[in-house]
Amino acid sequence: MTTEISPMTLALQRAMSLTRLLDCGMDYADATALHARTSNGEQWDAVAEALAAAQFARAALAADGGHLVTAADAQANGIAALLFAQMAFNDDVPRKRSLYAQLSGATRRLADWSDKAIERVELPFAGAQLIGWLVRPCAKPVRGTVIVFGGQSGWGLAYWPVARALAARGLATLLAEGPGQGETRLEQGIFLDVDVTAAYRRFVDHVTADATLGRAGIWGNSIGGLWAASTAAADPRIAACCVNGALASPTLLPFRTFVEQAAAMLGNDDPDAITANFARLRFEPRRESIGCPLLVLHGGDDPLIRLEDQQPFLDAAQAENATLKIWPDGEHTIYNHSAERTAFVCDWFAEQLSRQPV
Repeated sequence: MTTEISPMTLALQRAMSLTRLLDCGMDYADATALHARTSNGEQWDAVAEALAAAQFARAALAADGGHLVTAADAQANGIAALLFAQMAFNDDVPRKRSLYAQLSGATRRLADWSDKAIERVELPFAGAQLIGWLVRPCAKPVRGTVIVFGGQSGWGLAYWPVARALAARGLATLLAEGPGQGETRLEQGIFLDVDVTAAYRRFVDHVTADATLGRAGIWGNSIGGLWAASTAAADPRIAACCVNGALASPTLLPFRTFVEQAAAMLGNDDPDAITANFARLRFEPRRESIGCPLLVLHGGDDPLIRLEDQQPFLDAAQAENATLKIWPDGEHTIYNHSAERTAFVCDWFAEQLSRQPV
């Protein structure tokens, strides 16, 4: 007998495709199990949490045996599973908060086992704290630091695979959770109604205040690319900027998940309020210019972002400083070419941040 897959499960599987699960660090066996078990009627969050627990148990066993490389890898796999467990909920319900709190605790344990130095960052802003995780490579000196963040649903440790790739090139990573994202929203109550550029400049402050971290780059994914571009335009300390699949003029897209996530980020489910806030945040090349090298990534099969949606970012940069990289069959933020995408961008940042400032 074939189990009929519920519309909610189908929506979750579309939003969290296998390519996206793998991009953010899930183990292949876990990713395929998550889709298979939910197709058979199990609840998304319960399955993902159970997969995470199994990885954490494997990590602890490996650590007890002195196998810290295995422990760190398994712990990171479990963190990725928890990341997708909490994505089952767009609203900030207790279950989502609980899962994200587990994720944060698991990250502290990863810091105990990883060969990379991982430290929690808490930066005062708007009467609360912006949260991030600073990942330093083993190699010294650090060649530079990239502030990396996502958009409406993928935050913080979602970019652990990126941090590892940057570390392999001698670069540190600040995994930022900005306004409306991660613990910054769920626990600190900072929503997307604040001065977003000022918030991200606090992360830039943290990098540039530490001479051992080198020059600062910024890499925003999905709608986060908009805030990366706006911050780069406002802050001359940023030496390189990457925008990956962003709307320069955000608007409410006709997808229930997008609408609910936008409402959660703002802390307001009034469509007019969301639309007005998006209008406040749009990027205008007529009044904003990006002086540092700019890299824009685009996927030809992205269902959310058209190339013309990203053209304003390119228009704001000097032609000799702007690079557009297109994957003709690329999904949103290039999930389906994640290894090539990450290598390409990390190499680009390594080149840009190693250059002597003019």
